[in-house]
Amino acid sequence: MKLIFGHSEAVARFVADMTPGCETGFGKCQAIGVGDDETGELVAGMVFHDFQPGPGLIQISSASKTARWLTVDVRHIMFSYPFDQIGCQMVVLQVSAKNERMVRIAKAFGFTPYLIKRMRGRDEDGYVFTLTEEDWRNGRFTRKTNG
Repeated sequence: MKLIFGHSEAVARFVADMTPGCETGFGKCQAIGVGDDETGELVAGMVFHDFQPGPGLIQISSASKTARWLTVDVRHIMFSYPFDQIGCQMVVLQVSAKNERMVRIAKAFGFTPYLIKRMRGRDEDGYVFTLTEEDWRNGRFTRKTNG
């Protein structure tokens, strides 16, 4: 997998098109794509949006066509951008409670879950996950990357 920088608009559209309820896109954002090494095809993307510099918050949304995209290098860049490059102290992630795979991944990454009834509509609950800089830096995935 190779990282794709400088194509925020195309990557954000890719993620929005694969994300239910995101028909209007993300607005002002930065995005990083993940391309297949062999074909160069965009197979995943991460969108950083709703940046609030005052409290140091940013939201992240992602989507992929393959489970193979979330490599060690991709994970490092995914959180290096908000924490190291723009100085955030917290990343926020919203996930449908029906998306059991993403709920499991977020918890494994060290995000703290908050279940919100009807967040995705009358018949669908959702989670708001938060990840502080300290939780990320002390998490099991980061320790492997940083020694």
